[in-house]
Parts: sequence; structure tokens; C-alpha cells
Amino acid sequence: MNENDFEGSLVLEKLAEINKVDEFFAAIDSDDFHKARMLMKRARVDTDTIAMVLEKMGDGDGS
Repeated sequence: MNENDFEGSLVLEKLAEINKVDEFFAAIDSDDFHKARMLMKRARVDTDTIAMVLEKMGDGDGS
């Protein structure tokens, strides 16, 4: 997935499949990178997308 195309919908769809969207947003809100990564891995999000999401979390403003 190209960063310019990233909108998060794929991640959210995969998290919804395992009923972990709320838990994922809680991890983001609390800057819990480990939990966010664990949830995305459990949802079978690819490693490049996981890295991109964690990078955006680190940016803090999502831009």
C-alpha cells in the first residue's frame, strides 16, 4: 500500500472482522504502539501497512 493512498479503511475493515476497532482506537488514543501493532497483526494487516500506521501514530497529527 502506498502512503499516498492510505486512508485507514483497510485496517479498520480487518479490525472490524475480529471486533477490535474500539480496542484499536483506545490503543491509538493512549499511544500504546505495542497494543496497536498486536491488534493489527491479529487482524492480519500486512507489515508495510502496520509500519505506516505506527509511523502516523508517531506523527501525532496524522498528516
